[in-house]
Amino acid sequence: MTGAAHVRPPEQGQKMDTVALVLGAGGARGLAHIHALKAFDELGIRPSVVAGTSIGSIIGAAYCAGMSGADIEGFIAARLNDRTRLIGDIFKIRPTSMKRFFDDGGLRLGELNLETILSIFLPQEIPATFEELQIPLKVVATDYYAMTDRVFTSGPLHTVIAASSAIPAVFLPVDIAGRFYIDGGSANPCPLNAVQGLANQVIAIDVSGGPVGANHIRPSKIDVVYASNQIMQKSIVKQMAFSFPDSVILRPAVDRFRALDFLHAEDILAETVGLKEQVKSTLGQILDQKTP
Repeated sequence: MTGAAHVRPPEQGQKMDTVALVLGAGGARGLAHIHALKAFDELGIRPSVVAGTSIGSIIGAAYCAGMSGADIEGFIAARLNDRTRLIGDIFKIRPTSMKRFFDDGGLRLGELNLETILSIFLPQEIPATFEELQIPLKVVATDYYAMTDRVFTSGPLHTVIAASSAIPAVFLPVDIAGRFYIDGGSANPCPLNAVQGLANQVIAIDVSGGPVGANHIRPSKIDVVYASNQIMQKSIVKQMAFSFPDSVILRPAVDRFRALDFLHAEDILAETVGLKEQVKSTLGQILDQKTP
């Protein structure tokens, strides 16, 4: 839902004392998740569990590792605003040898090894394993050959984050225990199902995008390819919301941004700043409904 949130009233004798947070897929649009984290921080509330897909898994991992919303925002700003360091980091991604180049798939247009990229760009605060996190985290990736989503909750963390975020035609599929995974957004962009029964209330942030433009203008081929994937994701989220009607789903205005618009981080954060007050309002309703 967008705007005012409906919070499920507690059953008799039940305490509204646990909240699950779901952070959806959306590439750069997912930077809006930072506002949701800052809302929790400012109210002094910690989610009992976090579930994330794609960018939601990356930001969720940083938060579950102990970084605050402000810490994450500061980290992103520092990396993107320092262009000299950014170019240096990008240079580090190059293959170290011809063997590594062909192991990574050789010359494939639009396919990069996300595990290598994340090894350079992830905050150092994100630990190697799920078990080292301060808040339980569920990460969703898509099993390519099984054509279904899979929820990861334990073991090596960085590889799973890479699998969850491996956007098709941009990043190579990620091998985990002999199976190949791609972006979790392909099967489950806003994983409400991953936290059902684990908290009294669920708050989800949906940052799937959509087509933008005037109805009388024919969209370009590139726009159609991009928007068709977003339409699919919105359909999946709509069905998920129908299945779990008690979950609160908040949708910041992110349609005009594309998945790889990370250099527009300031604009994304500025245009979605209202999300923080939406989340605070929802949490406030939850706190008001707590029983003694």
